[in-house]
Amino acid sequence: MAKPTEVRSPSRYLIWLGLQQLPSLAAGVLFGSLWLLAQALMPLLLGWAIDFGVNAQNWSLLLLSAIGMVFLGAVQAIFAVLRHRIAVSNWLQASFRSVQLIGHKISRTGAALPKAISTGELVNTAASDATRIGQIYDLTARLSGAVLSYALVSILIWQISWGLGVTVLLGVPVCCALLLFIIRPLQARQREQREMAGKMTAVGADTVAGLRVLRGIGGEHIFVSRYRERSQQTRFSGNKVARSVANLEGTQLLVTGGFSVLFTWLGAAMALRGEISTGQLISLYGFSVFLVTPVRILSETVSAAIRGYVGARKTIAVLSTPPAYQDAGQTPAPRQPAVLRDTASGAVIQPGRLTAVVSSVPASSAELAERLGRFDDALLEANPVFWGDLDTRTIGIPDLRSRIVLSEADPQLFSGPLRELLDPEARNSDQRILQILEDASSLDILDGLEEGLDHHVTERGRGFSGGQRQRLALCRALLSDAETLLLVEPTSAVDAHTEARIAAKLPAVRAGKTTLLVTASPLLLGAVDEVLFMIDGKISARGSHRELLQLPDYRAVVIRGE
Repeated sequence: MAKPTEVRSPSRYLIWLGLQQLPSLAAGVLFGSLWLLAQALMPLLLGWAIDFGVNAQNWSLLLLSAIGMVFLGAVQAIFAVLRHRIAVSNWLQASFRSVQLIGHKISRTGAALPKAISTGELVNTAASDATRIGQIYDLTARLSGAVLSYALVSILIWQISWGLGVTVLLGVPVCCALLLFIIRPLQARQREQREMAGKMTAVGADTVAGLRVLRGIGGEHIFVSRYRERSQQTRFSGNKVARSVANLEGTQLLVTGGFSVLFTWLGAAMALRGEISTGQLISLYGFSVFLVTPVRILSETVSAAIRGYVGARKTIAVLSTPPAYQDAGQTPAPRQPAVLRDTASGAVIQPGRLTAVVSSVPASSAELAERLGRFDDALLEANPVFWGDLDTRTIGIPDLRSRIVLSEADPQLFSGPLRELLDPEARNSDQRILQILEDASSLDILDGLEEGLDHHVTERGRGFSGGQRQRLALCRALLSDAETLLLVEPTSAVDAHTEARIAAKLPAVRAGKTTLLVTASPLLLGAVDEVLFMIDGKISARGSHRELLQLPDYRAVVIRGE
């Protein structure tokens, strides 16, 4: 069994993520180490060629040194390619795994996630933060090689001169420590820029989602101004990050260049005093140039680690959001259709009947449907819902969802072929789909589409009007053929004539199955078997629509709905 995702802290999440791809990370460490170790040995062979080949006029050793350098060059070329390939693989594995975890979390958390984190923030986390997290694992190969090659070069220099060896052992860490003065402000500014980017994306997502409405009331300029303001704030914070990055790059060049000059000067002075040979001086110069690489890799790694840490913090904020419901139930659902009983409101939904619930406060009746469908366990803590004799929280979510289906007041339409939108599990024939479209008074929608059921639906069904989207969502719910169907305001966006046709067909379509309508429409109420009237969250009366019209409170709600 796979270990659960570690979300206790950003560091723990990054370690857990690395453990999931440990073999490829190990391969990256091996390739990166061999790549840089080959580079580190090149100055040593060059010095030997000068001392033992050219100066000593030993052409055999000179040839061997040349062959050795060619071999090291080939090793560098081969393992540079392998290191790059595995580094990109590590980057993509970590990024896509984070995106996958976020996607699974979104699909399984229910209504809790949108309440805790805005849509724009979710988009930014999946699109931007996941990539930044992946960059950490891209750099592991180079970082390991940098550490090992630094240790090897230090040993080689120590053998030439212990004084220069001490200079390297102390000087490189000092150079890295000096860069921390630039890295600390960079971390704070990157966190600020990430926050601004998330807010800007959230405003953009809200504006796009409500663009049709905004244009209808002429208010798009207000949201455009808000987006422009957020965009400018993000740009300014990005400029601060850019300045910090530029300072880091400049400081890195200054520090490493200064160290290289100092190191070379010390070596040249020793050569003039005759303490080291010409070949050793050339080797020392090569080592000083090479040591710039580990320092650069280390600073790049720290910078990427800061960005990845900020991204990991945002990612675990998403992954640690508690779901609206827990799928811990093990009790099988009732084998036969059974009564649904809500203890909070006192509503009793009889199996096989068409029932409606009317409330003076629409949110109360919509919440009843959420409780019956078990979409938020927080609503069931004090007052559970019973399906037959079973508490619905003891039943597994897959079993519950397969038999109790909820269609919300604002259902979502997904992009793709219309046939897949209406029948996601491909359980119905085209003839059956067309029949349900007719029953839901939706064939006129199909008549306007050249490709018919093969028509490609755009994101959120924006190519359809509000009433068309609602009717298509009703068709989708009816095609599920669920044992229990909960419909929240299924006709609120359609005209009276269309609603009347739907009301006339609905009893036959759902004959023998349990259906609950949350509505105040007299046309629908007149077609149901029983109406439950809710006041202050409690069922106060039940009966037929005609019978309940004798109650002033009920009549006032229904007339207002009409």
